[in-house]
Formats: sequence, C-alpha cells, structure tokens
Amino acid sequence: MAKVEVKDLLEAGVHFGHLTRKWDPNMAPYIYMERNGIHIINLYKTAAKIEETCDALHKIAASGKKILFVATKKQAKDIVAEKAGNVNMPYITERWPGGMLTNFVTIRKAVKKMAAIDRMKKDGTFNSLSKKERLQVDRQRAKLEKNLGSISDMTRLPGALFVVDIKREHIAIKEAQKLNIPIFAMVDTNSDPREVDYLIPSNDDASKSINKILSVVTSAVAEGLAERKSDKAEKSAKAEKSPEAKKEVKAAVAEVAANEEE
Repeated sequence: MAKVEVKDLLEAGVHFGHLTRKWDPNMAPYIYMERNGIHIINLYKTAAKIEETCDALHKIAASGKKILFVATKKQAKDIVAEKAGNVNMPYITERWPGGMLTNFVTIRKAVKKMAAIDRMKKDGTFNSLSKKERLQVDRQRAKLEKNLGSISDMTRLPGALFVVDIKREHIAIKEAQKLNIPIFAMVDTNSDPREVDYLIPSNDDASKSINKILSVVTSAVAEGLAERKSDKAEKSAKAEKSPEAKKEVKAAVAEVAANEEE
C-alpha cells in the first residue's frame, strides 16, 4: 500500500480546519495550532489515520463486502461518484433516503421497481401503456435512478460506510451505528470524532482535499479487490490441477447410471 506523504496533504489543503469558535473540543488531539482564527490540523496524525483507514478498507474489500460511500454536499458529490464508481462501490450523492440501512428491505423493493420498469421497456409492455401512463412511469424511473441508481447492485447491507462530513450526514451515521456497521469518515475540526470508528482528520469542505483523501482511500479498496480476484484465480487453478480425479468421478457416475438403467 502506498505511503501517504504529508507534503501532498499540505498541497491539497487537507490541514485547513474550521474557525476556532466552531470547533469541537474532542478534535483537540488532532489540532496542531490556530492561525488567523482558523484551526490547523496536524497532518502527521492525518497521515497515520489514513494508513490505518486504508488498511481496514483493504481488508473489507478483500473479504468481498461492499463499502457504501456517502457525500451529499455540492463540492464532494462528483468526486465521490467518480472515485467510488471506479472501484464498483455503491454511493449516495443525492439526499440520503431515510431508512436506507435500517429499512433496507423497502429500499431494495424500490430498486427492484426500477428493474421491473426496465423489463417492461424490453418486453414491449411499456409501449402498450397510454401516453400519460408512459410519462408517469418515465418520471418514476428517472426519480428512482437519481436517488438509488448508484446502489442498484447493492443486494445486502454494506460492510462499511465511508462518509464525507459527518455533521451533514448525521442520519446515515445514526443508521450505521444502530446496525453496528463500521463507519469511516473525513472528520473536520467542527465535528465529534467519537461518532465514527475510523476517522481521517481533514478539511471536508475543499474539493481538492476531498479529492486527495478519496483517491488514496479508493486505491486501497482497489488493491483489496485485486487481492480477492487473485485469491479466487489461485483457488480455481488449484481445483483444475487434478483432471484425473474429475475423470474418475465422471466415470463412476456414468457407471451408476448404467447400472440403474439395467
């Protein structure tokens, strides 16, 4: 796993916190100093936490579990959609659907509704509807796609949550806590780090900072996925190494079948 350079974090502006009057005292261990009324984050601690986070996410990805990325703030939406999409992980960048985790069965029904509409269009049922009905169905499909399209492949609860701005995504945090889903997050100086399991003390407002952290994090996820793929290929190769055993089994099955026929 690539080591994170403090110099790179500095260039991306990861060290800029919030105004000192808006700080959360629980972030004190991660604050280096105050400058012009703004808290400066200790980037050496950020680098250490990034490595810790990447190691944990690498293991989760290698285990085959999904990691749900959540970021609905304007400056993070496109970055998260791109980075999470690159590693085939689900993400929420529009409004968080209430009950997304705690009422997952209902959310899955909505996703299935989207698939049902797609089937209607393929088998011609859609064309048999009136013009008004087709318009309503199209609108419904567009709304579902906007809110849930990015999680359509998530058939079960995620193995972890990665959040940008825990204050803004407090509903997602609460739902994950109820279900004991590990929470990873970029945590700024105005937030309570005790809300999450793995924090990355960082500027969660600047797109450059968000892009830097997400790039490193998703690289670790990609490595985990590659490791899983490699392990699967290795196991498959081992299974194919004894063709003689397979022939013997086939012959035995054929013999039993022949005997039964007689």
